[in-house]
Amino acid sequence: MLARHFVWVDRQRIAFRREGAGPAMLMVHGITTYSFMWEGMMRPLSKRFDVLAPDLLGCGESDKPMQSDYSIAAQAELMIKFLDAMEIPNVHLVCHDIGGGVGQILAIKHPERVRSLTLINSVAYDYWPVQPIVTLRIPILRQIALATLDAGLFKAIVKHGFYHKELVTDELMEHFRRPLLTLGGREGFLRLAKCLDSSQLMDISDRLKQLQMPVLIIRGETDAYLKPIISERLHSDIPNSVLKKLSTAGHFTPMDEPDMVAEMLSEFIKASDSQKASTPA
Repeated sequence: MLARHFVWVDRQRIAFRREGAGPAMLMVHGITTYSFMWEGMMRPLSKRFDVLAPDLLGCGESDKPMQSDYSIAAQAELMIKFLDAMEIPNVHLVCHDIGGGVGQILAIKHPERVRSLTLINSVAYDYWPVQPIVTLRIPILRQIALATLDAGLFKAIVKHGFYHKELVTDELMEHFRRPLLTLGGREGFLRLAKCLDSSQLMDISDRLKQLQMPVLIIRGETDAYLKPIISERLHSDIPNSVLKKLSTAGHFTPMDEPDMVAEMLSEFIKASDSQKASTPA
């Protein structure tokens, strides 16, 4: 695994991984994961980009303050402050799952900070949260999960999100489960689930049509959790967006096909940069 680094943002310690040199690329994970999920993509992308993958508040090794707002809108503002702390003016923004919700809000409210936006099996509109996360909001089930977070059930949920089931090894599950081994980690995970609110994306959905930066939408077609209408509607609403579908990837597309997605992303940014260079000022 790549070494973790830490930076203080609003008196909260944010963990992140970093590799490479070049234009900055910020990778934002979703729920049930943290920055480890990007490692397979970070290695090839680091040959061309300065790739940063933070743990969202309440996730991974970042702080988990119980009174803080873990909503996607709050996480979007946190990412802006993270970039400020790192003295990075703008980034190629790559997002997965609820990280895609963070990315949409960030791109709409701070377009000057986003050179390009890539949404991979992203949440959007009001088609989420999905059932396993909704279940965690029920008080009695939250208490049971807080006490045990059953390893077998958790592995089944993760495996259901992969196309390549053989990738879900004991070693991979150790990475998934690591933050959940402590009471604070489990509380952070459940608080994040509780703070998810689709209305925050519905509030900005009409403004998706105003996005001017290059936008790539990637969908692993066997996603068992998020419906295909999400990527189709995003593609319809975002001007000049590009939609790519992968038949050999599920919900966890960045881990199912890391090399393929990294190449797809790199080529998209290269083409977008070439188009900008050839467009008269």
